[in-house]
Amino acid sequence: MTKKLVSFDLTADFGFFKKPDYNDGILLSYNMLHRPALLGILGSIIGLRGYERKGELPEYYQRLCDLPVGIEPLSHERGNFQKTTVKYTNTVGYANADGNLLVEEMMLIKPAYRCYLLLDVSNADHERLFVNLKEGRADYIPYLGKNEFQAWWLDEHGEPTFREHEFEERKGGLDGFGVSTLVDKRNVTLKDRIVEDDFFENYNPYEIVLSRNTTFMYFERLPVGIDTELFQYEMHDFAFSNFSLKSDTPIGSLYFLRDLQSYVQLS
Repeated sequence: MTKKLVSFDLTADFGFFKKPDYNDGILLSYNMLHRPALLGILGSIIGLRGYERKGELPEYYQRLCDLPVGIEPLSHERGNFQKTTVKYTNTVGYANADGNLLVEEMMLIKPAYRCYLLLDVSNADHERLFVNLKEGRADYIPYLGKNEFQAWWLDEHGEPTFREHEFEERKGGLDGFGVSTLVDKRNVTLKDRIVEDDFFENYNPYEIVLSRNTTFMYFERLPVGIDTELFQYEMHDFAFSNFSLKSDTPIGSLYFLRDLQSYVQLS
């Protein structure tokens, strides 16, 4: 069997995943680790090159862009990580010919994510990823958005968080189920039937099973890839929740992890 579904945890004291849209005076960060950023981290682990010149995709993206991945936030507050801002002032003359550089930047505090990968070890890059992740080594130091925010995938005892999972693809006919990872809403088909005067039916297009135990639903629009003509992020809407979903909810790319008894979406 050449397919292996593995996971590992990424943690750091701080993180910054820069949003390309800029508000005057402050640089903003995505809350969630997104797919292009994760591919960059994986590329650093196996020594692939990053961005080098205008109009050319980074080597890591060219070689890993088809890798199915899923991302689960850890130690979060209803999907959110605490944030703060920091101001940078650079008054060195040779670096700022037109005046002092003043930048305010948002930072994530102690972001942590569990990353799921569906590797095909017949591919040399995937096989190397499998070996490096399992042995806890990287060719280049990975970081969460900025090189001063180094990332770790060892636990508090210094042991690798790498795990290999037994898995099967979802084929329908399930009871209420939850999804541990962010859900790409491209793969969700809206419900056709709407019952008038029923709030939960009218505002429940994703077939959520509502109960007293459910607590939150988090939404964020995140990058999923790079448009090769415009060289800009391709963006899609994601949801993250601890709600259970009805058995006939049409979500694609779902995989059941037998050891964890949970579902993840890899895309």
